[in-house]
Amino acid sequence: MSADERVDRARLLYQRAIFDGDASGLTLADRELDAVEADLSLARGRIIHGRFLDQRSNGPEQPTEDPGELALFERAVQLYQSLGDVPGEAESLFWVGCLHQVVRRDDDAAVPVLERSCELAAQVGDKATMSDALRHLGIAEHAAGRLDTARERLEESVRIRREIGLMPGVAANMVGLVYIAAGQGRRDEALALADEAAVIAEASGAHAILRQVEEARSQL
Repeated sequence: MSADERVDRARLLYQRAIFDGDASGLTLADRELDAVEADLSLARGRIIHGRFLDQRSNGPEQPTEDPGELALFERAVQLYQSLGDVPGEAESLFWVGCLHQVVRRDDDAAVPVLERSCELAAQVGDKATMSDALRHLGIAEHAAGRLDTARERLEESVRIRREIGLMPGVAANMVGLVYIAAGQGRRDEALALADEAAVIAEASGAHAILRQVEEARSQL
């Protein structure tokens, strides 16, 4: 059901209470609006995160955290939990973990949330969220120097992303695998991964990822 449909349904339930004297639907109306608010909170949080990433990539100044971002993601988690919406909870938990890792650079806080997100996503077959969580768990393992585990996480994320056709995401993960291969002394494999990632990124029109591939290649 779309957001507009949920809002319209809540309005009709209100009218039934006022005009017909049947207030039994007001609790349902609350749940419909909670679902809209959850989706909107998640969407607004993602936009804020996108601005942070753009500032980090293109802005001359040091990117700063928007204090509203975490509040939006945590509100989404709370609402999805209350609604029993497991896919929504898994996705919003991913974004909480992503914020801790990417914005605050705090893997200790990020990893348990990402693991819970991955667990819930697996329960409901949400492969997109699983791939996202696995990617960022791989990044955390890489940062901790556990390269074998990092490689496993990223390769599994690549497998899932290929399966669901998220090819820009495949290329993004392969950039991480380039760095891991280089860190393990597998330079030829790192170069091959960079070549494949560049082909995928270019075919997908993922110009930002293509720049990341070229940066990784320059360090080999």
